[in-house]
Amino acid sequence: MLRTDSLLNFVTLRVVARGLPAALVCSLLSAGCSIADGPAPPVRVLVLNMHAGKDASGADNLQRIADLIRSNTPDLVLLQEVDRGTKRSGGVDQVGRLRETTSYDFAFGASLASYDGGQYGIAVLSKRAIAARSTAPLPVSPVETRAAGSHEPRIALVVLANMEGRVLWRVVNTHLDPSDDAARQQEAAGVLTVTREQAAAGTPFVAGGDFNSTPDSPVHQSLQAAGLRDAWAECGKGDGFTYPADAPSKRIDYLFLSGGLECSDAEVLDTTLSDHRPLLVTIQ
Repeated sequence: MLRTDSLLNFVTLRVVARGLPAALVCSLLSAGCSIADGPAPPVRVLVLNMHAGKDASGADNLQRIADLIRSNTPDLVLLQEVDRGTKRSGGVDQVGRLRETTSYDFAFGASLASYDGGQYGIAVLSKRAIAARSTAPLPVSPVETRAAGSHEPRIALVVLANMEGRVLWRVVNTHLDPSDDAARQQEAAGVLTVTREQAAAGTPFVAGGDFNSTPDSPVHQSLQAAGLRDAWAECGKGDGFTYPADAPSKRIDYLFLSGGLECSDAEVLDTTLSDHRPLLVTIQ
């Protein structure tokens, strides 16, 4: 769980997300507040499994991702399958390189702290400063093993990010197991434990990533039953298919909203810069 009480006591809060009265949020955070009048600007969130730096054809995709971020200017980017210094990435710290080329702040969570000569995991990029970050394991039993006994533990990355004209936002990013439904359901239960902690803090939060689950799956149903709202279901148009990028046939990449947040638009971007297509959501 993020420990941010001492930080929030020194934060000036300007505008509250829709549905949360200013006085209530100030009371919940026990923080001194100054609150500006008028609506807060929209927040744009991009969700992308970046395929460890390769596009749908297997070619390097890092520059195309940087170009996508610069052209769409999202406030937050939730990335999965991120390499830092691995042999397959040519020794490139991919999230560090994206920071250099976009000027976004970043937080990284390692699913594998030692992999192929480097690290592998998930990341959040933010147009504004990230105030705090933490990771939470998503344990499963029995542990799923793959070829040669390998295992990729799953995690949730949680950040506290500054938003222009808004209360600090909590952001949860994750990447669930692609092949084992029983493991995936346990991981989703772990994600819900994390999101309940964020909801208890009283500030707005979003949760997203590659859930490897279609909308009719037990994972998706459990997330919605717990109060997480599927942004695409509320403001997307069409099927929302994100995978595979070259001929998308299913929706497995998501952004979920907490109680007071509302979205005005959700679109799947038509690109093969990864084996997944990016999801871009605008939150009012």
